[in-house]
Amino acid sequence: MTRSGLIGVDELLQVVGEQAEVTVLDVRYRMGGGPSGVTAFAAGHVPGAAYVDLDRALAAPAGDGGRGRHPLPEVADFQAAMREVGVRDDRPVVVYDDWAGHAAARCWWLLRYHGHQDVRVLDGGWSAWQEAGGPIETGRDGQDERGGRSSGTFTARPGALPAVDAGTVRQAAVLVDARAAERYRGEVEPIDPVAGHVPGAVNVPTSRNLDERGRFRDPAELAAVYAEVGAVPGVDVAVYCGSGVTAAHDVLALELAGVRAALYPGSWSEWVADPGRPVERS
Repeated sequence: MTRSGLIGVDELLQVVGEQAEVTVLDVRYRMGGGPSGVTAFAAGHVPGAAYVDLDRALAAPAGDGGRGRHPLPEVADFQAAMREVGVRDDRPVVVYDDWAGHAAARCWWLLRYHGHQDVRVLDGGWSAWQEAGGPIETGRDGQDERGGRSSGTFTARPGALPAVDAGTVRQAAVLVDARAAERYRGEVEPIDPVAGHVPGAVNVPTSRNLDERGRFRDPAELAAVYAEVGAVPGVDVAVYCGSGVTAAHDVLALELAGVRAALYPGSWSEWVADPGRPVERS
């Protein structure tokens, strides 16, 4: 493993082939609808993987609290969800999806934020696994010889990665908006009720983190991308998106580039819930 936070398909093939001690989580998800992740999981997944529903396990209900569309789950709820799929403190976790790493990055961030020390995103996700001819398991997940999943022992200890809220997000020296450029500029807004961006934010869409094959760019390339907007080691950097999910993709890319960045979980959907907060368009 040469890049902390990622695992290549060749390495995961070896891990699965050797039946090594690792927890594999399938977080296939489509923002705004699409095929059910659990249906896709049942049709085929990495052997031994457990399915994780982003809306249920990796977010609290949006509700009316003005916390955005994907608030952070309560600590006890997240711990229970991770134990249910077998996550342990002393065993590595590999996460994958079929959404260019966006949902997987959210799971990676939550586990790391809650104190797990060894979490990696499968570079290229489910498509990379299929392209490599990896073995595929169908049906129900994670059964042991007794016909049930072994429960995990993960203990959630929030605060291991930095996070900001609506009151502190603008204090960052560099605030990165991870959404598509047209949403950042306020030209379109297909989801939230107000278009634009947080004043002073700069734009690095998550698409810039990936190469033409859908893999994360080399750390040096990522460092150059983020240096364009001043996000370099030693600078206070924060990242947001629409609801706090895809921003984790930029946080992971920055981590690969050697830059520790804070996530704004509420993101744009929380920011515009208060009409008194300023909005910029450009």
